[in-house]
Amino acid sequence: MQSQRLPTLEDVARVAGVSRATVSRVINGIRNVDPLLHEQVWSAVDQTGYVPNRLARSLVTRRTGTVALVVSDSETHDDDPFMSRFFSDPYFGRVVGGLMSVLRPAGIQLALQMVGADGHRRLIGDLRNGQADGAVVLSLPARDPLPALLAEAAIPAVLIGRPAQPVPISYVDLDNEAGAALAAARLAAGDRRRPAIISGPADVPASVDRISGFRRAMARHGHPWVPLESGNFTQESGEQAMRALLATHPGLDAVFVANDLMALGALLVLRDAGLRVPQDVAVVGFDDSSAAVAARPALTTVRLPLEDMAAEAARLLLARVDDPGTRVTSVIYEPTLVVRETT
Repeated sequence: MQSQRLPTLEDVARVAGVSRATVSRVINGIRNVDPLLHEQVWSAVDQTGYVPNRLARSLVTRRTGTVALVVSDSETHDDDPFMSRFFSDPYFGRVVGGLMSVLRPAGIQLALQMVGADGHRRLIGDLRNGQADGAVVLSLPARDPLPALLAEAAIPAVLIGRPAQPVPISYVDLDNEAGAALAAARLAAGDRRRPAIISGPADVPASVDRISGFRRAMARHGHPWVPLESGNFTQESGEQAMRALLATHPGLDAVFVANDLMALGALLVLRDAGLRVPQDVAVVGFDDSSAAVAARPALTTVRLPLEDMAAEAARLLLARVDDPGTRVTSVIYEPTLVVRETT
């Protein structure tokens, strides 16, 4: 009995109603193809079950058809706790979703790379040797050498989040100071007189901006000093920070929390302390992730349009892969406040 014939480019072209050349151009990532035809071709690929020959494609285009999502940290993370945090933290899932909204229609795969303090040089070597066409980077430590190494090596790369040090590398970010100011205005409008902050790590650019934006806005509302406890963007650290604030400032009546996961932890501690939200203590988070909707009560939060930011990072990266001479740029998104039940 003969085995079933594998689908070919000709099969895809017939189903899509286009020429074989058009199918080849779409699958090989050539971007001057009409978007409607692009969609027809990939729909036909799905219908026929055609699997592109990635080796042949890379020989023609000198590209791998792969983009690396690099999570750069100051520690070496071969341990399960960091991996479980990655897959459970809404932040990372939203980044992946935004990237794939652009990469998948272009037929490009996403490869996850966890890079610790001892892995930067190896990553640069791997990218130079063609393991991926470029990288979207989440740089977690404040003094991360990776952005500068990528720029020096002329490797196509885009950061999600402003680099801590000035580096000639493209990035996508949020106006974090403006977001924190929105939180301050909401709390001040509720006549809260004893606000506090639960921040992220004090040396991370986003944390610095959120602290600065909130304190400056609160100063304009007559609060020259706002007490602060730091966390590390996890629910557990939010619980610890909230306990510390209640121990040192038991009369506080408002808390700005620098991400939704920490706000979840803060809400649990407030409930255990017998404090009502928002009647006794108002709470504003940051991100507008799934954690904000899951919170009880539902969390008022500053929206971080992370999916849009990640999609834009992917577009910037693909443009740079297509044309290495594309200038380095930055795209800054504006925050909005999503009002729910904690204010």
